[in-house]
Amino acid sequence: MIAAVRHARGFTLIELLVVVLIVAIVTSVTVLSLGLLGDDRELRDEARRLGSLIEVALDESMLQGREYGVEFMVDAYRFVEFDPLGNRWGEVLGDETLRMRRLPEGTEFDLFVDDQRVELEFEPSRLQTDEDDSPAGRLEDYAPHLLIFSSGDLTPFELHLYREFDDRRVVIRGDFVGNIEFVHEEDWRL
Repeated sequence: MIAAVRHARGFTLIELLVVVLIVAIVTSVTVLSLGLLGDDRELRDEARRLGSLIEVALDESMLQGREYGVEFMVDAYRFVEFDPLGNRWGEVLGDETLRMRRLPEGTEFDLFVDDQRVELEFEPSRLQTDEDDSPAGRLEDYAPHLLIFSSGDLTPFELHLYREFDDRRVVIRGDFVGNIEFVHEEDWRL
């Protein structure tokens, strides 16, 4: 009877602490992994959204015979359209798809056009309105970074979406005929 009591006494405190420690480590690794994967997914989703919007603007420009452009800021971008009668660029009105968009916090752009890095501003350039007599927005004073022509042509570019705090980066390239591609990490030009 004494032997039966000894085998039923349970776990020691050290055994319980080891099990709790193992469970805590596995849980923290799982949570951190899911967090990092989610951040990568967010960056890739932003890149895909921008690539898709550029393709939509390409399609719209060919269907409507209009010229569009994309202006990039450090952490935002907007689409503009060319008004041939006023000889100026203006906001795309009435199109929720091509509205101005901001990147998630901590995410920024690096833009390369003709293999030259473009210095981006924090705020969008001021465009001329019909009521405005100033020359801002006229063809000679303003041009978007990317031109989307009604012929389906596009300004060749390389755009990096990156986050400095975790050194994550996604690269989008567009060529002259409007092809958009996402570049793998080993092909990045840093």
